[in-house]
Amino acid sequence: MEKFTGFFKHIFKRIYILLKWIAFSAISGCITGLICVAFYKLMHMAVRFREGHGIIIWGLPFAGLLIVWLYNVMNDADDKGTNLILSSISSGEKVPIKMLPLIFVSTIVTHLFGGSAGREGAALQIGGSLGSFFGDKLRFDDKDRRIFIMCGMAAAFSALFGTPVAAAIFSIEVISIGTMNYAALVPCAISALTADYVANLFDLAGENFHIFSISEFTVTGAGNALLLACLCAGVSVLFCIILHKSEQLFRLIKNPYLRIFTGGCIIVALTLLLDTTDYNGVNMNVLWRAVRGEVKYEAFFIKMIFTAITLACGYKGGEILPSLFIGATFGSFAGYILGLSPSLCSAIGMVSVFCGVTNCPVTSILLSVEMFGTEGLPYYFIAIAISYMLSGYYSLYKAQKIVYSKYSNEIVDRDTHQ
Repeated sequence: MEKFTGFFKHIFKRIYILLKWIAFSAISGCITGLICVAFYKLMHMAVRFREGHGIIIWGLPFAGLLIVWLYNVMNDADDKGTNLILSSISSGEKVPIKMLPLIFVSTIVTHLFGGSAGREGAALQIGGSLGSFFGDKLRFDDKDRRIFIMCGMAAAFSALFGTPVAAAIFSIEVISIGTMNYAALVPCAISALTADYVANLFDLAGENFHIFSISEFTVTGAGNALLLACLCAGVSVLFCIILHKSEQLFRLIKNPYLRIFTGGCIIVALTLLLDTTDYNGVNMNVLWRAVRGEVKYEAFFIKMIFTAITLACGYKGGEILPSLFIGATFGSFAGYILGLSPSLCSAIGMVSVFCGVTNCPVTSILLSVEMFGTEGLPYYFIAIAISYMLSGYYSLYKAQKIVYSKYSNEIVDRDTHQ
């Protein structure tokens, strides 16, 4: 009888845990989704205004001064950004709610005046700070609070990208490479799907691309994908190195106001020198052109420089959309060199470089399906696997941990290259 009673106690306990996470994750998804809808709409307005008023680029250095001032006023001069969110999950470090308005406003300001950055860094910080805040208010224990932070990350990523499955897995994969916190799978899945639903109610379209000329997957095709993946792994390593070295270089300018003003002036000068705004902001138009095979051979490298300068000197935003831009433009260019479909190669480049800089192969595979469909999946799969291996221990995120070796069946538990 005791065993029988104990069995049902376990069943009821699991049902209680499930119902708890369904309720709280859905609430997290709704609230985070609504905030991200507002963020997306304002971002869209800022980008449209900048595109219609090119002269606003001259205000970028002064916009940088405003961003530094805002962070100083809020006593957050030593902002760690997305790295704080990741370290809060692995070490329990607190995430202040003031991060939300700061990253919200400063990212929009960065895009309004032409800084080269993505929006997902803001999404992860918005979602993570909300998750931490509500976890504290609901008096969750430390373990559940960390799961709630991951819920917020998943919801924000999902709302802004329209890829809920990849968003949920990214949140539990990006923390420690080689392991996943599967206890967060249900909460993150519900939160991501709820946020995606909320975003769709407000007509936020996901990032979906039509890939042209997907040839049959043969030995020759696999070999070409392998070669392109090797090149993309090198591009991802180069991007990480440029980002981190640029940050170290700008840190030589001790005064944060002078640092960001200098970086802003460099971005303005480069924009005028190149006589194009293709590398300011997110600029999804260039990414779409790359998918159609319309690309300049130097585009991927110039985007690296613009993004590295923007983020290293103190402007706010993310690195993931720039990595997709870099992967798409490099892949499209490489397709011409290798005699392959530039459209297919741009898709391979996107997910390969994304995997190389985030070390998230499972997320990358799911992202390829949600963005491109399943027709070219064998190409994406082999390219992602190879890029993951050859990109080594480099990463966009300093707080990311490599738990299992990429080359042998052993635990390494090491930091990424900085």
